[in-house]
Amino acid sequence: MSRKCQLTGKKANNAFAVSHSHRRTKKLQEANLQWKRVWWSQGNRWVRLKLSTKAIKTLESKGLAAMAKEAGIDLNRY
Repeated sequence: MSRKCQLTGKKANNAFAVSHSHRRTKKLQEANLQWKRVWWSQGNRWVRLKLSTKAIKTLESKGLAAMAKEAGIDLNRY
């Protein structure tokens, strides 16, 4: 499985690490991803998803079904 949030699509970003002398070297800024078990009320079961911490915070306000519909994923597969 790729390092990508299943609901928001967040993934790694290419960037430069800039030293004090302004020498630039490439680095990878990874998204803060967590495996999370979320209760899916329509399916009446737990769903295990790889989510960014931003998506976990958004889940509390929007709900799992609404976010899955926006992302276009089928929760029956997870």
